[in-house]
Amino acid sequence: MLLPDQIAVRVPGWDRELAWESEPATRTWRLTGPGGQVRYLKTRPADAEPPLRAEVDRMRWAGTAGLAVPRVVASCQAAGAEWLLTEALEGKDATRSSLRAEPERLVSLLAAGLRAFHGTPAAGCPFAVTPQDMMARAAERVRAGLVAQSDLDADFAGLTPLAALAELTRLGRARLDAAEMVVCHGDYSLPNVLISAGQITGFIDLGSLAVADRWSDLAGAALSVTWNLGPEWVDPFLASYGAERDDEAIRFYRLCDGLGL
Repeated sequence: MLLPDQIAVRVPGWDRELAWESEPATRTWRLTGPGGQVRYLKTRPADAEPPLRAEVDRMRWAGTAGLAVPRVVASCQAAGAEWLLTEALEGKDATRSSLRAEPERLVSLLAAGLRAFHGTPAAGCPFAVTPQDMMARAAERVRAGLVAQSDLDADFAGLTPLAALAELTRLGRARLDAAEMVVCHGDYSLPNVLISAGQITGFIDLGSLAVADRWSDLAGAALSVTWNLGPEWVDPFLASYGAERDDEAIRFYRLCDGLGL
């Protein structure tokens, strides 16, 4: 991997190890310096959505807002890709088996972390996404033929993209009145929460951070808890956060995800 000059000059001769890879062609590398210092390098195609520069902007704002997020060392666009170099944070992600072995403790910790994130003052946050925005974007994607029936998960099996859009619109009307707008992570899931010594030490993958409906985070977190711990831990997670289960809100945001939002 040939690094652009803006990145290479900050990690000269550092060892590289692929940390994880996701779609669309997004790769994150763990770089280790001669003194043991660690940085992470994320790269993705310049035409990918959302663009990596969106995460750069959000990470910088989150840092000024007092959130525990990685510090941006450098970012640039080169060779048809975007590049983001950040300092490492202390801790391991919440999918570690040692953490999942104590699900009651873990869901309480995850709930407390999300509640604190949502408590970040929203004044001055330049990013916002409303349920109305979500419905409008979903309609654009469906009408442009960008959604396939196979994109929808098992809960919506049998729905065509148009039928899924109609269901989203029905559910979304309720969210217009019920939405509680707070600073949301945008992808609050176990892999994106770092923990050390029984404490949350940071949050990563902030490309969708915005002032948004708190249930957009709660629904995603509930799905991640289901995948990593089991569905029986969703209600304890919600109770620890301080929210009553809202299946209509969860369904709305699950549909948003299926429609590529």
